Amino acid sequence: MAEATATDSASPQEVPSRRTQLGFVAAVFGMFMAILDIQIVASSLNEIQAGVSASADEISWVQTSYLIAEIIMIPLSGMLTRILSTRVAFVVSCLGFTLASLGCAMANSIEALIVLRAIQGFMGGAMIPIAYAISFSVFPRRMMGSVQAVMGLVATLAPSIGPTVGGYITEFASWHWLFLANLVPGVLVSVAVWRLLDIDRPDHRALRHLDLIGLALLALFLGTLEFSLEEGPGEDWFASRTILIAALVCALTSVGFFWRTLRHRHPIVDLRAFANLNFAVGACLGFVVGIGLYGLVYLLPLFLGNVRGYSALQIGEVMIVTGMAMFMTAPLVGRASDKVDLRILLLLGMLLTGIGTVMNANLTAEAGFDAFFWPQVVRGMGLVMCLIPTSRIAFGTLPPSEVGNASGLFNVMRNLGGAVGLALLDTIRDWREDYHWNQLIPAIDNGREVVNATQAQYQQLLASTGDPQTAAVEMMARTLLEQAMVMAYNDIFLWLGMLYLLVAPLILLLKKPQHA
Repeated sequence: MAEATATDSASPQEVPSRRTQLGFVAAVFGMFMAILDIQIVASSLNEIQAGVSASADEISWVQTSYLIAEIIMIPLSGMLTRILSTRVAFVVSCLGFTLASLGCAMANSIEALIVLRAIQGFMGGAMIPIAYAISFSVFPRRMMGSVQAVMGLVATLAPSIGPTVGGYITEFASWHWLFLANLVPGVLVSVAVWRLLDIDRPDHRALRHLDLIGLALLALFLGTLEFSLEEGPGEDWFASRTILIAALVCALTSVGFFWRTLRHRHPIVDLRAFANLNFAVGACLGFVVGIGLYGLVYLLPLFLGNVRGYSALQIGEVMIVTGMAMFMTAPLVGRASDKVDLRILLLLGMLLTGIGTVMNANLTAEAGFDAFFWPQVVRGMGLVMCLIPTSRIAFGTLPPSEVGNASGLFNVMRNLGGAVGLALLDTIRDWREDYHWNQLIPAIDNGREVVNATQAQYQQLLASTGDPQTAAVEMMARTLLEQAMVMAYNDIFLWLGMLYLLVAPLILLLKKPQHA
């Protein structure tokens, strides 16, 4: 109780000036751009691959390089704001992100595009935690409901509509505009933050205490972890020598990083925020939210593209439902979070996300917009109800001086949840697809009348081919493979939904958070 009181007294009590509020809006828009660019290329990789003459293995690095660089930068944001000040750190990050976006649009080779995407992710990564830190540093606790509604909407809406926006841009312009679209907003955000958001002063003396060894260990630890999680499923995990080496480097540098961080007088990342129970629990819940947030955004386009053969634009038209549900729900959840026990909101959010996910556990090979509409509505509402209370629980009892550093840790946990979720989803999908394929193969028995009738029908359709019998067998095999894929997706939706439903009751073990 004493801790909460001390914290409250140190937090801002007055509503910030209109000037500061406008600067905050600009910072949130910068955060939106950085998160949006994680997924904006997801539905347009085929077009980018053709544009830069890349192989199937190379093109995946357009996303992987961005994610690796971003996750290294996010925890460093607290250190940067101390050394440079919040305003300078954000503007440098935004301008670097904007210039890298221009470079991506001008890239004429896959190698150049990968390097520039890494720079884009590294420079833009700081905008996400800095925006969170600003929200808790300049607004009084009584305004947190509305403020965190905006933050939660951006954090959940941006990755959800990324494939939709990317699909429309690629369909009606070209893949270059995925990056050129950042230029004007990036410059405007940089100018607005520079002119309007002067909230602290730099401490250049902190630069003398910069722990370069800790920085190197952090980069190797998070970089190899993200690489292993991104590339592991496609490389059959430790069957690949590259993944095995990356995992060993990750394990060794993680030990070195934690040992260095806990013993150094001026650590590169201060982990003491985890000593605050609310922050520790909130960060762990953020990890679980990340699994669903990024996992579901990844899973749905995969099904629609691989099973239904949808184009980028068609995928976007289906996925816009989640974004609209979030957009409509966030203001209501923000207001409710000021009046309702945050644990109840979070519990309801977990239950809705779980139920909405399980609702898609009975898909067929013909599933389209109608099959995904209501599950997306329920999931969209649930994810917003998860993220807003989670961030308030995590940051609500921290003093303003610790929020900048803690914001980086919180966002790293959410992004790591997404990375772990994607890796698990890919691995489980391959495993269950093989399982269902092996279960379905015995059904192709020439002694069964339905098999012979289907084969005869296919042979009649393929009579113009050189070998209609072989072509008919191949067509039956493709049908079985499609069914195995659908059943694998159903398993994933069921298990992912059950994860949320099983975790939900644990929220009741939390202490009741204090409202302002």
